[in-house]
Amino acid sequence: MKKNYVLDANVLLHDPHAIFKFEDNDLIIPIFAIEEIDQFKRESSERGRNARTIARLLDELRDSAGSLSAGVPLSSGGSLRIAIPEQRPSSIAGLEATSQDLLILHTAIETRDRDSSKPTVFVTMDTNLRIRADALGVASQTFENQRVQDPEIEQSIVDVEVPRATIDAFLADGFAPLPQPGGRLFANAGILLRDGTRTALGRYDGAKGVVNALRVGKEGVLGLRPRNKEQSFAFDLLLDDSIRLVTLIGKAGTGKTLLALAAGLKKVTEEGTYSRLLVSRPIMPLGRDLGFLPGDVDEKLNPWMQPIFDNLELLFSSGQKARDGRGFSELLENGTVQVEPLTYIRGRSLPHQYLIVDEAQNLTPHEVKTIITRCGEGTKIVLTGDPHQIDNPYVDHASNGLSVVAARFKPEKIAGHVVLTKGERSALAELAANLL
Repeated sequence: MKKNYVLDANVLLHDPHAIFKFEDNDLIIPIFAIEEIDQFKRESSERGRNARTIARLLDELRDSAGSLSAGVPLSSGGSLRIAIPEQRPSSIAGLEATSQDLLILHTAIETRDRDSSKPTVFVTMDTNLRIRADALGVASQTFENQRVQDPEIEQSIVDVEVPRATIDAFLADGFAPLPQPGGRLFANAGILLRDGTRTALGRYDGAKGVVNALRVGKEGVLGLRPRNKEQSFAFDLLLDDSIRLVTLIGKAGTGKTLLALAAGLKKVTEEGTYSRLLVSRPIMPLGRDLGFLPGDVDEKLNPWMQPIFDNLELLFSSGQKARDGRGFSELLENGTVQVEPLTYIRGRSLPHQYLIVDEAQNLTPHEVKTIITRCGEGTKIVLTGDPHQIDNPYVDHASNGLSVVAARFKPEKIAGHVVLTKGERSALAELAANLL
């Protein structure tokens, strides 16, 4: 059954191409939403680019298909029109008379009352506005196209009961046959083999139908030893050059960034597999002018990048680098290790580098796509973050770039995914993460 979908401005600012993703339904964009979008068109951020993109798309439809106020056909089979109220809406109890939300929501109410032949649904990514719409009797929902299942629901290590002979073969040969049980294993899934009393941890090879032993020994990496099975599995993916994309998800203190840095340093400084370790994290919002902070570029970046420096200092103070007298400042000076914001990554090409993107949960799917498409030949990219600690108001735990990439790349042979569940920073930090 066809529906009327009234779109809020934030849907179009999140995904300008959303107008083509509602199949054969009729879309209504309030003129007030266009006014709101116009306020962001001069921004250099992702939001500003999306504002300019939706303006161009609507102008192309106007130029090729006719008047937007009368309605234009879409390639999906539906239609789109810009709704202009006959008179400026009066105040609604519970909403300010001058509120932009009131004006947009009134368009949904007016559409519902005018056209009773099909359901009217108000689509917004603003949770509070969905609540207010429901209170006023308007059906509402969030924009679902880019949302995925919470990646923490589906754990990255699967327990598999096997015969004792399979465990014996695995321990003796470093691998064992493992037919995929019921189609529930993805490529590079972590496997915990059990025969009742014994366990063994490995990684599933879907192409060969075997589970291979992990490559990280008890000595760990750069003096950093894995403290649980998820960290062991994460190290295996981080050190495998055939795995080009790794997503590490977990709460604060689970070791996401530290593990990625240790593996990256080993690959760059000891094995020479990559020419540089490039570590980056978003400055919220992505594209913000650094002029708000005093000093040169390095001084401006210091508050944002200090968590990275803290982890590097920990690695160099406890590992082999400390014993041979080298510090991470030397690697920063000669460019072997580079720490920078994501602000200016658009247009770059990054070949033969070990790229770590920290706090990736604050990125939109389009921003993560922009970053991954910068990866040139021989580059490995690691995305780390916690989907439940998001500072970006335009994404949530199911629509952020980290969650979307983890879900969509899970079946791919060149990608690996780990959910880290146990905090290892300290007993206090683990209690705080669980209780507060």
